[in-house]
Amino acid sequence: MKTDTIFYKLFQEFPDIFFELIGKPETNSNLYEFQSQEVKETSFRLDGIFLTLENLSHEPIYFVEVQCYKDELFYDRFLTSILLYFYQYQPLNSQWYAIVIFDTRANDVDFPQRLNSLREPHLRCFYLDELRNASNQSLGLEIVKLIVEGKRKTKKLVEQLINRTREEVNDAAIQRKVLELIEAILVNKFPNLSREEVKEMLALELIRGTRVYQELKEEAREEVKAEIQEEIREKIKAQVKLEVREEVEQEVKAQVKLEVREEVEQEVKAQVKLEVREQVEQEVKAQVKLEVREEVEQEVKAQVKLEVREEVEQEVKAEIKEEMIKKFLQRGMSVQELAELFELDVEIIARLNT
Repeated sequence: MKTDTIFYKLFQEFPDIFFELIGKPETNSNLYEFQSQEVKETSFRLDGIFLTLENLSHEPIYFVEVQCYKDELFYDRFLTSILLYFYQYQPLNSQWYAIVIFDTRANDVDFPQRLNSLREPHLRCFYLDELRNASNQSLGLEIVKLIVEGKRKTKKLVEQLINRTREEVNDAAIQRKVLELIEAILVNKFPNLSREEVKEMLALELIRGTRVYQELKEEAREEVKAEIQEEIREKIKAQVKLEVREEVEQEVKAQVKLEVREEVEQEVKAQVKLEVREQVEQEVKAQVKLEVREEVEQEVKAQVKLEVREEVEQEVKAEIKEEMIKKFLQRGMSVQELAELFELDVEIIARLNT
């Protein structure tokens, strides 16, 4: 878990929690600005510093360090960083405190005897695991407890924190920040949890608007959008196909009608290429009712009408051809000549000659 990052966010957004944690809840946090500070020309970086605003040098500076693993040289490094900070930045404040927040007392180490002169007046250590047994704590300290709480009890604690946030924080903006902080602690505390496990533990039905909720909502929205797009695509494709078929039939019918007096084309264009631009609707109606029965009846009616028309045209053509053959026979043309002219068998011409 990236504890340094969590505490930086926690103290930056809610500095009152820091002063409550160190036993000074009466401190006015508006007098301070929390920031992370690098000590130049060294590899040291202080986790955080509560610096007083200008003209408030009578108030103390608080150097904050979060330590979640055992480091025998921790106090040497931390206090050296503070002294180097004084050397480089020359703050006017006469008072200062070195605040160490351990996740558990087991990660604390022996304090170097050579630094004893700094220990009593300046050093303060706090152990998060010892907050678990304390009762009647504020919402802020309960959130801090969540950082070291075991997985088995985390879900119950999260539910309690969410309920308390709803009840105790009236400002909507601050309430949302608190919920997002709870979410950030949980996500960083258990990085291997699946989204479903995070969703269950966060009780997302209660904390709508947080980052994880929005991410899950957006994913679901994209999935539904893809399904709807495919459904609309198939529907529009079917509709366009019907419209194109009707247009093609009308065009072919008109072309044949114009050319039938002179000659009937032996071949009709094999393919009619149409490019149909697909448009995907951005918003889809929740329910679409199609009156299929009427559309099908109209389609069948049109198709039957077309078939009957073609049959009648063929019959009329045959009758006209027979009448022409009979007239030519009456004028004295031979059966053989008429057979070649109309490309028919001699027997068929002969039967018409009887």
